[in-house]
Amino acid sequence: MRLKGYTLVEVLVSLTIVGLLFGFGFASFRDFSRRQQLIGVARSIKGEIRLVQSKASAGEKPDNANCSGTNTLSSYGFQIVNSTSYKVVANCLGGSVDIWDVPKSLPDGISMSPASGTISFKVLGQGTNIAAGGSVVITFTQAGTNNTSLVTVTSGGEIK
Repeated sequence: MRLKGYTLVEVLVSLTIVGLLFGFGFASFRDFSRRQQLIGVARSIKGEIRLVQSKASAGEKPDNANCSGTNTLSSYGFQIVNSTSYKVVANCLGGSVDIWDVPKSLPDGISMSPASGTISFKVLGQGTNIAAGGSVVITFTQAGTNNTSLVTVTSGGEIK
């Protein structure tokens, strides 16, 4: 009479193969997930810059004493506060106005460079503060990886 079943060696080999496949799959998924987070941050920043551009194109004045009455709106700016936060400001003759109460922060582990600077869009489509023919490149980097993502703003106001 012959017994049917698997030997201990067959079971161990099968479990080892399944464990290796799971390990490689998990590492790939984790890397994919990190890359997607970085791409999402870059897309979000592009959206914020487009918002700044549209407010400037429309000449939309913020509700603030610095921009009321004869204090003319001159531009809106996307301002990089440091390598992990940014804000939007309206520049008027009476001074600049922060559009948000506090600067927005990037997710943990993601930084941007340059670590300071402002991209300004002048009102009513009069251009940007970027030198003619030039561009500003914001590089997003994820800690612990070689993943980077770029956002470029040209002197003509194109955001890519």
